[in-house]
Amino acid sequence: MVVRELKKTDWPNIEKLFGDRGACGGCWCMFWRREKGGKAWDAAKGQPNRRAFKELVVAGKAHGVLALDGDLPVGWCSFGKRTDFPRLERTKAYRRDDGRKVWSINCFYIAAGYRRQGLARKMAEIAVNAVRKRKGRLVEAYPVTLTKDGKRLPPAFAYTGPEIIFKELGFREIQRLAPTRPLYRLELG
Repeated sequence: MVVRELKKTDWPNIEKLFGDRGACGGCWCMFWRREKGGKAWDAAKGQPNRRAFKELVVAGKAHGVLALDGDLPVGWCSFGKRTDFPRLERTKAYRRDDGRKVWSINCFYIAAGYRRQGLARKMAEIAVNAVRKRKGRLVEAYPVTLTKDGKRLPPAFAYTGPEIIFKELGFREIQRLAPTRPLYRLELG
């Protein structure tokens, strides 16, 4: 198993991992990158998102961590400057006044046979190191793993990662404006 940063030449790996449906219902890792939801989001699902994300990947403008089992892509973790993800500011639970200097780890996708094996934690760790390498001083995450009634979310809906991995990496909860939407941060030295 190799876990490493995304390369410009990795688009075929992304396509293979995300499949025809674009990982989760046509998202293609564009949910946080699109400013508007609702009808605008519905219209972007599928091919529009695929094209937009491909452009970002091949131009080297998308940051992420890719996990490969031999030649088989099995995991993805998105990170980048918070300002690259305008939807964060449109989500009340994640609004902040100090977001311009913050980096974000906001999405995971792990192939079905590879879940619950520590892969998300490893990818998050490499994402934190990638932010540190880029001289980032603050990184945040938005884990959502439980429903409002305390039940575990299905993996497809826990795409922001489980709280435990961020706690293990030293992140601290700094805000919880909605019961199921904590905001965690890690200061990098």
